Amino acid sequence: MSNAILTTHNLTIGYRISGKTFRNVAADISISLQSGELVCLLGPNGAGKSTLLRSLAGMQPPIQGEVRLLGDDVYKLPPQELAKRLSLVLTEKIDVGMLSGYTLVSLGRYPYTNWWGRLTSQDAEIVAWAIKSVGATHLAQRNVRELSDGERQKIMIARALAQSAVVMLLDEPTVFLDLPRRVEIMQLLRQLAQETNQAILLSTHDLDLALRLADKIWLLASDGSLHVGAPEDLVLSGAFAETFKSEGVEFNPLSGEFHLHTSMRGTVNLVGEGMAAMWTKRALQRAGFVVGTDRKHTQICVEVLSIKGHPIWQVTCSGAVSTHNSVYELMQFLNKVALPLDSYTIS
Repeated sequence: MSNAILTTHNLTIGYRISGKTFRNVAADISISLQSGELVCLLGPNGAGKSTLLRSLAGMQPPIQGEVRLLGDDVYKLPPQELAKRLSLVLTEKIDVGMLSGYTLVSLGRYPYTNWWGRLTSQDAEIVAWAIKSVGATHLAQRNVRELSDGERQKIMIARALAQSAVVMLLDEPTVFLDLPRRVEIMQLLRQLAQETNQAILLSTHDLDLALRLADKIWLLASDGSLHVGAPEDLVLSGAFAETFKSEGVEFNPLSGEFHLHTSMRGTVNLVGEGMAAMWTKRALQRAGFVVGTDRKHTQICVEVLSIKGHPIWQVTCSGAVSTHNSVYELMQFLNKVALPLDSYTIS
């Protein structure tokens, strides 16, 4: 494609075991990164995501095949020229000493500075823009050691942004972050891809966020096969469910969620609408109940009611009626009265 920035051709990745013996992780990879796209690299642990990223970045020579960045072989580009085209944010926390956020971001301009490393006015403008773009202006003068993991990650992304590269590669950029910060960083990267027209590739275990935010997914399976497409395409093809299929866990393509296999407890009829009913259904399914809608074929019926704006749960079980004031109370009661699956008729 005309807007392909980074391409691979018949790429085989892996590492040397000993002498001339290599272990292939994945083979025959022919893919491309397009400008303005956020691409998420997903796969089980040990599938080779980090190996692929290092190979694309020119850090780990491939067993065979090639990686081209703007048409040039990544492994033949001088380091300074490569740094002008590709920026990298790794998982490992680097000891940056007593540097301030601003100073660390300014290091992203090193491919463009003179022998003394002095910033020009244009360099300073780019550094300021990068810091502002990631929402880190208030962090610029603080010592990086004093920053939280989320704040530090913003500074590291700003440093990569300051390189003015056409490709940004990130290895697990949200691994040390809590959920709100993971969402924030992923949304930030999507916004940067759109606004800067960079190609941004990141490996992640945040499957739900990848499904929601990525323009494209590279799905690396344990057998070395690589599936490429929009998140929805990989769900519809079954590749997503198959790649993450393992004992005790399955992907539900109808809900886009992962579920643990649980022993079935029986069928419960659920009556009600709105948010309280939706979360009640989730609680029932988590406990192993099949949620039905036909009162005639179940011994237990749960009705979600609203009293003065507050939900309550009314349970009819074998003709007896009880009322509960929370989902927790409801589940405690059902755990006591639930019978084995054979005692229920599932509609």
